[in-house]
This record gives sequence, structure tokens and C-alpha cells, in this order.
Amino acid sequence: MKTQIAILLFTLFSVSFDTQSQNSIARDWNEVLLEAIRNDFARPTVHARNLFHTSVVMYDVWAAYDDSASTMFLGKEMNGFPVPFNGVEAPLDPLLLKKYREEAISYAAYRLLTHRFENSPGASHSLFLMDSLFTELGFDKNKTSWNYASGDPAALGNYVAAYMINYGQQDGANEINDYTNRFYDPVNPPLDLGEPGIPYLIDPNRWQPLKFDTFVDQSGNLFLGGTPECLSPEWGAVGAFSLTENDLEILERDSEEWWVYQNPGHPPYLDTVDGTGDSDLFKWTFELVTAWSSHMDPSDTTVWDISPNSIGNIPIESYPDSFAEYPSFYDFENGGDISLGYDLNPATGLPYPPQLKKRGDYARVLAEFWADGPDSETPPGHWFTLLNAVMDYPEFNFKYKGQGDELDHLEFQVKAYLTLGGAMHDVAIASWGVKGYYDYIRPISALRYMAKLGQSTDQNLPNYHPAGIELIPGYIEQIEVGDSLAGNNNQFVGQIKMKAWRGHSFISNAETDIAHVGWILASNWWPYQRPSFVTPPFPGFVSGHSTYSRAAAEVMTMLTGDEFFPGGVGRFVAPKNDFLVFEKGPSDTIVLEWAKYYDASDQCSLSRIWGGIHPPADDILGRKMGRIVGIEAFNYAEAIFRGDLDTLTGVDEDKALASKGIIAYPNPSVNGQFNVKLDQACGEDVEFFVYDTFGRMVLKQSIANDCKSAVYDVNLTAQSRGVYLLTVIGKDSKFSQRLIIQ
Repeated sequence: MKTQIAILLFTLFSVSFDTQSQNSIARDWNEVLLEAIRNDFARPTVHARNLFHTSVVMYDVWAAYDDSASTMFLGKEMNGFPVPFNGVEAPLDPLLLKKYREEAISYAAYRLLTHRFENSPGASHSLFLMDSLFTELGFDKNKTSWNYASGDPAALGNYVAAYMINYGQQDGANEINDYTNRFYDPVNPPLDLGEPGIPYLIDPNRWQPLKFDTFVDQSGNLFLGGTPECLSPEWGAVGAFSLTENDLEILERDSEEWWVYQNPGHPPYLDTVDGTGDSDLFKWTFELVTAWSSHMDPSDTTVWDISPNSIGNIPIESYPDSFAEYPSFYDFENGGDISLGYDLNPATGLPYPPQLKKRGDYARVLAEFWADGPDSETPPGHWFTLLNAVMDYPEFNFKYKGQGDELDHLEFQVKAYLTLGGAMHDVAIASWGVKGYYDYIRPISALRYMAKLGQSTDQNLPNYHPAGIELIPGYIEQIEVGDSLAGNNNQFVGQIKMKAWRGHSFISNAETDIAHVGWILASNWWPYQRPSFVTPPFPGFVSGHSTYSRAAAEVMTMLTGDEFFPGGVGRFVAPKNDFLVFEKGPSDTIVLEWAKYYDASDQCSLSRIWGGIHPPADDILGRKMGRIVGIEAFNYAEAIFRGDLDTLTGVDEDKALASKGIIAYPNPSVNGQFNVKLDQACGEDVEFFVYDTFGRMVLKQSIANDCKSAVYDVNLTAQSRGVYLLTVIGKDSKFSQRLIIQ
């Protein structure tokens, strides 16, 4: 019924062309990574990290062969992890230099990606693609040497990949344990989606897990029964790209420390005793979600001009500065925001052609398109897909910041990917740090809970509660005798009903059926999402989509030196009756259009409200956070490109590693037996991990470092000759050392 979003190109322009000339080896590996993400679990945090780390190794290989650019990883300390590097000699022959870079990038990307996706649910498909590209390029995966000093570009690729693999074992993501949470525990019991209402909710200001008979994540992976674990609530402690200590607060909740970057402050809270404090704002922000749910129907006769004539062009200064200003920014009744639109397309000098479409079709397509699933590359990958599509435009300028001479495509793309990857990774850290600490409720739980309490509008009406939902004629009302929802015995009289999308009980066949909008029991309220997904398995505040999208829009604007899409407009076509996933539609072909990258970002943010995933409280502060993160990431990346950052290049490798509190001897070892001395981490329980050049763990042992026995045995006698990486992790410490068996 629907062409998979994962492989849809953004139809930016109506011409067809061969994009091969726009590709570089970095683009080829980025496309393979995006396809691997589509076939993995839907983990936006994890995949922002994968996109970033892959971009780092590709950029660093390019920079290692450049006289002026600085590396990001090689010869540096990345979040306290030293990566010794003594440099390589770049060939003088331009063709040979290009060959070296392509070979080293391929080995680096191949080693890292095959490691990261070897246990993916789509591993057979993803590893096949990686093997196919690697083989097609003429490379030999049996070349495993790290000895980049030999001048072999394959060894350089192997070297940087091995260090990135080992960096990833200790960067705070808990990759060693498949990214599982270390201490987070939800305060609320799961909401059983097989039952109406919300039987149990301990704290209405905290996130509630969902219990499914069958859960399908945003990448289409099936889980039978149970409750999905909260995704990455502790991600704020992961090693970042450009985030600094000035951006960080370490806060305490539930006797645990939470790392929060760009702290936006708390969202509106509901006072369940007397409905004071932020309660009115809490009610409004979630009531708007169900009001907009009433738009999700092609039978709605409301028609909008969805072209850039009417939608887009919101200056950042027009964003609300407080929750009290939100009602002036969002149109509660009609939907949408304070868009000004554009008089002219700056590329053509002509007005944008109007596109008059049903609001019900536009809102449904918007919600589905930015939902990214199924078979999704997740939000950070979605913006990489958009970047790739923009670079495919035949008249796209490969000028950095839109200035100077055009760059070689490889140089432009490794710089673009590092910048966007760094921004997406920092967004994941910042926004999920906020999500984890504030642990905010989602609309399905908030709306059902307030409706269960009753109404808070009139004390003289039945079922009054000061923390209950407000009655809003035409959207939220009380059931009266004679109402079709009253029940055979009037058992629902006095309860709350909502005019909203009616949900999946009205859909038998997604090819032919439409649920439509109508009055439903509030206890049956459902977001405009698949029945096997419903709501992402993590807290709402702040919106990841809003944060990712605004950061990406900032990066793409600064990278290209132009706020506007090439040609003044970007487009995505949703064909009539051949796009929506879980009901028929749209009833007419819908073309999503954006004049600026910012407009695409803003539409993405609104899509999450129409989709029933986020209230406005989650949105604006996410956009503002994304703006800061995106600009900081771009500026940091540009400093790397200029060579402004300090480097460890030329420092003796063993000396650099030993200065970090760990030294191993004899090293090299002729029999695989090492003595490891720790000068730090006294009094900590530490773990030793040893990995081979493919990132496979070959040894793990726990040590109680009492500082009296500061030398410990590491026995690798069962391993073959080669290079290994020892990583030592304590509660507050992490060290690494290269081990060589001769």
C-alpha cells in the first residue's frame, strides 16, 4: 500500500538525473549505514552515535592525508580517551592520493559497521550489503594489519576503526551490554493497551511504559508481548562531540546522578490535590493534542493552502519565551502555527504555486511522513537522507558555507557528514538527558488520566475534580443521558468524551478503511499511530524530533550558506491512496513543500502533535535546544577543519597512554602474558576488557583495585599474534592501552 519511507527520495525537483557523479566513497558507505539502520532496532540515540562515529573515522582518514586539516580522533584525546597517532605521508600524485583515501575510508567504515551491526536483527541483509560494497571496490577483508606506519592505507583504516570500536566500549553508551539501562526504573506501572482507560498511574507528571500483546518498533521489528524497556534515559552521560562542561548540569533524582546538557527547566506539572501551580498549562498542552486529533479525517471539509505561500517562514524571535505564550503560537482550534509564508521563491522570483488540499489529508500525511516508520532510518538518519538528496541536485554547489571554490565531493561530504553527525549525536545526548531526568508523561497517559479524574470546569457539574480535564465544547464534553456513548444502562453518563480520531477498532482493512473522526470515550483515546507502536518507548519532554530537526536545519543552512532548499523549494510526494500505513489515504496526492530547511524542521515538530505523540510543552524548548546544539556543533566542526584544535600527533604512543594511569608490560609480549599496572582508580571495582582488531571481546575480568596490589595479570596466551586493545572501566574512571603479542 505504501512505498517504504526508508527508501523514498525527497522529490526535490521534477527533473531526473544521474546522481553517480555526485557520489564519493563516503556517500557510498553512508548509504550502506542508513540501510543498516533501517534494518536494525529503532534506536535514534544509538544510531545518531553510529552516524557520528562512522563520520569521524571517514573524516579522519581524509584529514590524515591533508597538510592543513586537523583530525577529530587520530592523535587526539576524545572525551579523555587517547588515540595515539604519528601521522602518515600523503602521496604527491593526486590519483594515488584519491586511491589511498578511498581504500582507508573503506577499511575504516567496513570494520566499524560490521562490528556495530553484527548482532542486528537485520544482520544478514546489512552485512551482505557491507561485504558486497567492500568486495565490489576490490578490497580484501583478510587484510587486518594496524601498522599504518608501513604506508598501507588499509592498515590506517583498520587502525582508526579499531580505536573507534574500543572508544565505543567505554564512552558511556553501555554498548558492551547492548545499550541497556544501568539504573533507570519507571515509577509508573505499564498501561495495558488491551484494556480501556488507565487503571494505575502513580505520578501523572512522570512517564508511563506501555504494555502490548504485540509491539512493532519504528523499524518494523516484532516483539511478542511484554513492555518495551525505556530507551536511553541515561544517555546524557555519553561522550559528546561539541557539548562542553559549560552546557552541563549534573542533577540528582531517585538517588542517581543525571547528566543534563542545555537544561531547559521543567515542563508544566499537574497538581493533583487542588489543581494549582502549572496545572492549567498542563491541561492546555495535552488538550490541544486531542483537539488536533479531530483534524485527522479526509471527510473534514476544511481546505488549506499547504504551499510555502501560507506555511513556513517563522522567525526564531517569534518562538514563545514562556509556556504562557504558547496559546498565541499554536492555533488550538484550527491547527498549525503563526506561519507567515513567502511572497516569492527567491530562486525563480515568482510566487510559489498554491496547493489547496484538505487539512485532514495534510495532517495525516505530515504525521506519517515524519514518524519515520516502519523501516525507518530514525530521525537523525532521516536528516542524513535529506542531506544526501539535497546534494544530488545537479546544480548543487559543493562550496563550503556557499563560499569560495567548489570542493572535491569527497572533501565536502566527509566534512558535511562529520558536522551533521556530530550535531545529531549531541542532540541525542542533550535531549535524552533531559528526557531521562524530567521523565515526562506522554499524551495517551495524560489525557486518559485527567479524564478518569473527571472535569475541572464546573463544580456544579458531575464528576468534578480540580485536576480533571477541562470541558471544551466541540472537543471535550461530558456524556449525558441519551448520548450514543451513554451505554445500555447509562453506565458512562457523566464520563468524558472527546471528538478525536476514532482509532483502530474502526479499521479492518488498512487498504480500504478509514477510521475517521468522531466522539469517543476518553478512556479509548488513541494517538494517530500504528496499533502495534502507539507511542515511542521513552519519556516525552523534550521532543527528539523537534530537537534533531532544528539542529539539522541549522547545520544545513550554515553548511550550504543558504537558508533555502536548492531551487527555493524541497518537496516530498505522498501519492493518492498509496502512502498511509494503517488506514487508506491520502484521498488526494499531497506534496509536502518547504522553502527553507527551518520550514521542514517546523513542520516536523507540528507533525508530532497531530500524531498524538507530543504536546506543545515538549516542542518549543526542543526546537530552541536544537538551535543551540546545531550552531555549536557547526562551529566546532569548522574549527577542526581549520586545524585550530590541539593535537597529540607526534607524542610517543606508550607515553601518551601511560600518562592516563595505565601501563602494560612487557609490551610487546612474546607469549601473551601481560602485567597491567594501574596508577589511578584506587578503591574502585574495575573491569578489564580486551578486544581484537575486529572488535570482538576476547577477555573480561573483574578486579577489586585496593591500591595495594596495583599490578594485575592479563592472560592472552590463548590468543594469536597481533594487536589488541585493553580497556579498563571503573565507576568514575576509564583507561585504554594497546597490547601487542609478537
